[in-house]
Amino acid sequence: LWQLRLQPIGNRRRQMGETLIQNLNQDGFHKEDPASLFPGVSDDTLVKAMEVVRGLDPQGVCTTDFRESLLVQAELRSDAPAVAILILRNHMDLLEHGKYQDIQRRLKLDEQALAAAMSFIKTLNPFPGRVYSAEESRYVIPDVQVKLKDDEFVIVSNDEEIPVIGINPFFDHLAEEKHDKATDTFVKENVRRAKWFIQSIHQRNKTLLKVVRSIVEFQRQFFARGPKYLAPLTLKDIATEVGVHETTISRIAGKKYVQTDWGIFELRYFFTNSISGSGSGGSRFSKEGVKQVIKEMITAETNAMSDQDITDLLARKGIRLARRTVAKYRQELNMDSSFGRKHG
Repeated sequence: LWQLRLQPIGNRRRQMGETLIQNLNQDGFHKEDPASLFPGVSDDTLVKAMEVVRGLDPQGVCTTDFRESLLVQAELRSDAPAVAILILRNHMDLLEHGKYQDIQRRLKLDEQALAAAMSFIKTLNPFPGRVYSAEESRYVIPDVQVKLKDDEFVIVSNDEEIPVIGINPFFDHLAEEKHDKATDTFVKENVRRAKWFIQSIHQRNKTLLKVVRSIVEFQRQFFARGPKYLAPLTLKDIATEVGVHETTISRIAGKKYVQTDWGIFELRYFFTNSISGSGSGGSRFSKEGVKQVIKEMITAETNAMSDQDITDLLARKGIRLARRTVAKYRQELNMDSSFGRKHG
């Protein structure tokens, strides 16, 4: 998008270009027919907008498939042999099946001309969008660490990730000096806003630590023994304990990470629905905890168990689920069916 915004084109064409880019899949090809995105727009106007996008880096995106992409790339290259463009435009079926002699015969080429054309075509990228669509490794830096020390949980904030923010003394001094009314108002208002912003950051970090402490209290078994022992927990439980609104907990849970002895987890991981257990005790289990039990069952099996076998075994442990729910949890764990595990 940043390349498009640097192009010397009008707003209308730039807006069309942005829509076209958003319509590309990971290969750089159209997800939907471009004409359907711009009802009432003339073919000539659409083609000109597409030409702008096709000329951006990587060249060859904003096309229907790899065949059109290769042709567009060749047409944009000043060093493209005319024969190569001819092959891509009229003889892709032969090229795809490696019928080079048929191409040579139909175009009446000598071996040198054919070799030069093929050498050029090999420099083109049939899936240009993949240059930018490959996912980069994502590194998560935990905001808080929870450590078990001498049978007590120690909660430590990752202060290295908290920026040290303060107000430049110059502006504090400036706010104390006398100026004309407009300048005084401007300086004092902005110093006030800066102090409010700094206070908000500190308050947010305090709230985060309170939330983590509360989660640790509710999920002591998890932190001591692992994911299998994750207990049911709701946003409301923590909000009531901490004394803030549920939406505040929701915002924190979706953006912050905690490091434990069992790995790094997003805070939202600790909020999970409950599953009723059988028996007079009325035990309740978390979804993630049950999934962990299923994972352990499958990992430890000697003969591949069916989903019904797993359902029956869970029932004997006091966890009652429908077979289809077991199948769903197994799929969420990326584990094959019994047939797949048996023949995989």
